[in-house]
Amino acid sequence: MAEKTSTLQKAIEVVEALSPDEQAILIHLIEKRLKQQRRDEILQAVAESRQEYAEGKVRSGSIADLLEELDS
Repeated sequence: MAEKTSTLQKAIEVVEALSPDEQAILIHLIEKRLKQQRRDEILQAVAESRQEYAEGKVRSGSIADLLEELDS
């Protein structure tokens, strides 16, 4: 954890050395990359869900069905 904090502290120091315009550009780029990573994660989850559905590993039902199964 200390090494991670040290790395983060170094990154903060580098960012603080940038001009305000460069900092704004960096923030924009990081936000875009984070959004893309999240989209990629969602696409992967969808692909896995579709595969499970195709393999018959998915069941459907109502909330009442779920609660009944949990009580069993």
